Amino acid sequence: MIWCWWGDDIDLNKVGIMNVNVMNYWRLIRPVSTLSGTLAVLLGGYVAGTGAWGRIGWAMVVTLFVSGSANAWNDAMDMEIDQINQPKRMVAVGLIPRRHAIWFSVGLGVLAVILSVWLGWGAWLMTTGSVLILYLYSWRLKSTVLIGNGVVATVSAMSALFGGLAAGDMRPAAWLALVIWVSIMSREILKTLADYEGDLRFECRTVATVWGRVVARRLFYLFWVLAMGAMLVPYGVGLFGAGYLGVVLVLVWPLLVLVGRGAWQEEDGLRLEYWSQVMKYGFFVWFVAVVVG
Repeated sequence: MIWCWWGDDIDLNKVGIMNVNVMNYWRLIRPVSTLSGTLAVLLGGYVAGTGAWGRIGWAMVVTLFVSGSANAWNDAMDMEIDQINQPKRMVAVGLIPRRHAIWFSVGLGVLAVILSVWLGWGAWLMTTGSVLILYLYSWRLKSTVLIGNGVVATVSAMSALFGGLAAGDMRPAAWLALVIWVSIMSREILKTLADYEGDLRFECRTVATVWGRVVARRLFYLFWVLAMGAMLVPYGVGLFGAGYLGVVLVLVWPLLVLVGRGAWQEEDGLRLEYWSQVMKYGFFVWFVAVVVG
């Protein structure tokens, strides 16, 4: 059963020395995904313009632990599904026992909550809420139509606001949060198409398995267009200058167009996952646009 996570489920004699390999735990937190959250915090603090770099750096560390905790928990909860959709993940492949991943996740989450106290009660509430919501997502909300996707998008968007809060001014980060929310919603729906086979086999309710892949693809393109349009908003309201617009039009948009074209042509889950990853790297290029702007 997917949710029966309390057993070890791994023959440690077969796993051998790799069970304690530190690099496996580094891979467990999905460093690229985790980095995107910490960079969003950095940008949220950067656009605040207060120069509170010590507090911003501390907020980045907190976010690193929150994201790593959520990813480790997600791998533990989704072990069976990942053996089909993401067979190279550490728990799915058997390099980290499920129970170990759970305790590792809890440890990171507790550490994040403790460290957030030094940023004030607002940051503590935001951190604690994010940890609990992300646990709830992997445990129950993932198997919901769009609700789980919205939760991931909302927590991702909160990263920019968290950076602004740490810096002392969240208002400029609100526009960044808007772009992040719409963009992550688009990618989350694309991932339901990529994970369709495994989700269908284990009766995981997603927009693709419940409403069908045709509807899911249409919703992906809806948010895909909204994401491209939302990226113009910070320039339109005067938050960023021509440098920002130039990077978006010359670098970010072409990447998103490639993703849109690939998603239109592909049905294979692995190929759709590839385009999902390309979209993720497009977000990193957008981060560069914010700095340039």
